[in-house]
Amino acid sequence: MIDFTLSPSQRDLQQSTRTFAQTVLSTAPSLYSSHADQRSRFESILPLYRRAVSSGLVKAQIPVPLGGTNAGLVDAAIQLEELYAVETSVSLTVAANGLGLTPLILSGSEEQKKVFLAPFLTGEGEPLASLMHSEPGGTANWLEKGGKGLQTTARKDADSNGWILNGEKLWTTNSSGWDNKGADVQCVVCRYSPDGSPQDPSADPASSILIVIVTREVIAHNAPSAYTILSEPELAGHVAATDPHTRFTEFRVPETHLLCPPGTGAAVVEQTFASSAALVGAMAVGLMRAAFEAALRFTKEDSRGGARPIIYHQSVADLLMDMKMRADSARLVTWKALHCLQNSGPEIDFKTRLEGCLQAKIFGSEAAVQCVLDGMKAVGMTSYKKDQPFARLLNDAACLPLFDGGNVGIRRRQMEKIFQQDEYKPWAATYGV
Repeated sequence: MIDFTLSPSQRDLQQSTRTFAQTVLSTAPSLYSSHADQRSRFESILPLYRRAVSSGLVKAQIPVPLGGTNAGLVDAAIQLEELYAVETSVSLTVAANGLGLTPLILSGSEEQKKVFLAPFLTGEGEPLASLMHSEPGGTANWLEKGGKGLQTTARKDADSNGWILNGEKLWTTNSSGWDNKGADVQCVVCRYSPDGSPQDPSADPASSILIVIVTREVIAHNAPSAYTILSEPELAGHVAATDPHTRFTEFRVPETHLLCPPGTGAAVVEQTFASSAALVGAMAVGLMRAAFEAALRFTKEDSRGGARPIIYHQSVADLLMDMKMRADSARLVTWKALHCLQNSGPEIDFKTRLEGCLQAKIFGSEAAVQCVLDGMKAVGMTSYKKDQPFARLLNDAACLPLFDGGNVGIRRRQMEKIFQQDEYKPWAATYGV
């Protein structure tokens, strides 16, 4: 049976998140708009982030069996849509915790989960988590045989039996923490290299990928020069989020912080970015919803000098129809992808589940950009004013096809490889095998 009706608990979740977004997140611009740089704007949202923690939004990034309140990935999408419909920077800061903790949730030992998830379960303070994967030279082709691969390397520490990291990371949301001394949990993806030498062009890059957990305590026990924030990129959208450029130099990590041994990390990264891909679709729906509602309101109230509101002009109504259909379609694709990822039986393999997540990410993110542009066309020149939401929405939407694996360099290429499989079954996720 197919049923798209939200359960009573999901409706309660939706309403409580919507109330938080409208009453708390809506005040974010008043905090950060007076600051001239990305880092200052990020630091200014700390009071709102603390309220997000105390309201349970961070705890909701962790599944119920591990002590969190996340009952399912569709629930996460419902929440993310409500948050993104109002404000993006605080919302991304909250959601990035889910991305940062997913490798730990997927592959951590019971002891590691107990220790490292603890700060995110209390509902207190301002804990941050980050996945440190992307690098300044790009990571779209990081697993391509014969390529350079990851430049952040890890080798065994002969003195402590731990690990020593060297390299740089970029676009790692939340990784610097609130004080540039690191997030509470950073899952750092590295390439194992006993001597720091370049990747062997004849080797399978995945065979050397490992993940280690870096905490604020580990950073504090290293020399100040071992962990440095090189810069904080100024962003066109998400203007109060942080995506720093970080350098590790002879940085030591205890053996107990090894999350994924060499050869096992790449699969965990792929699984992590599967769920996050579909959740970008939920972000896109939130932005499309905000753009549609703003355009609908304007076209119903303004005649542009005519005899009746401009919604009665067919060209305007057509634009609104396209906006609404894109938003509704992206939402259904996202919900379906997340449901399939989490609830399908063993007969549905991972690649089939991944395809749905890729569809949600690609379709939703690209539809969001077009949706905002159509709203601007419907409103006209007034939409270009800063007191209207459209310019902000467009800048935020433009990021969605680019981050969490760029659509052109990564996400479409992943779908391409799925299509190329001899055993590919196009409709397995819809109708079963």
